[in-house]
Amino acid sequence: MDRLKWFEVAPEGAKALFGVHHYVTKGTNLPEELIHLIFLRVSQINGCAYCIDMHSRDLRKTMSVDKVTLVPVWKEVPHLFSDQYRAALAWAEEVTNVSVTHASDEAYAAAAAVFGDKDLVDLTLAIAAMNAFNRLGAPFRLPVSAKP
Repeated sequence: MDRLKWFEVAPEGAKALFGVHHYVTKGTNLPEELIHLIFLRVSQINGCAYCIDMHSRDLRKTMSVDKVTLVPVWKEVPHLFSDQYRAALAWAEEVTNVSVTHASDEAYAAAAAVFGDKDLVDLTLAIAAMNAFNRLGAPFRLPVSAKP
């Protein structure tokens, strides 16, 4: 069943959401690779095929396919990810699953230990933005670029 193209039906809402995306990707000091890593991990948790497809492709421009493949199990391969990337991934999981984790003090402290105040807020904005995009991409079944 074809579903609505949410961004065409509500262009002002799309513009607002893309404004946050633009800020996160162009207006912060966060490394581009880290942003795409967070976008991918959040999308994996939320099961948004469109965003997983897109951000896997974006990440493969700067990261090996082997490493991208292991993102869902990053805790099992800590040697592949820096302390900062691991803290960001942990914080992304905490924030994405906030109804369960309640953004624990331990995860907050770990993220705050490797990110300055502004970067931690920007990271959290990136996580929040991707969660919002996932909550549109998944229910409206945006098509993926992947071919059989």
